[in-house]
Amino acid sequence: MEEKVYKIMNNQLTYGRGYVYSLQYHIVWCTKYRRQVLKNGADTDCKALLQELAEEYRFRIAAMEVMPDHIHRSGFIRR
Repeated sequence: MEEKVYKIMNNQLTYGRGYVYSLQYHIVWCTKYRRQVLKNGADTDCKALLQELAEEYRFRIAAMEVMPDHIHRSGFIRR
């Protein structure tokens, strides 16, 4: 029988006095008129910039996909 043990340090919850939460988001950015401009290196530059912002503002990007005309991003806010 498998025993499940939940540890505070290993989950995605934020604990405080009287509250527990997990703030998650899903963002889709589209280019104007859905023009396909996020290619030929612009896609990797966008990913790198978003990763730098995540490190600076202390949040974690769970999933990110850059298409030629839009970016999908999901993540967690962790303070």
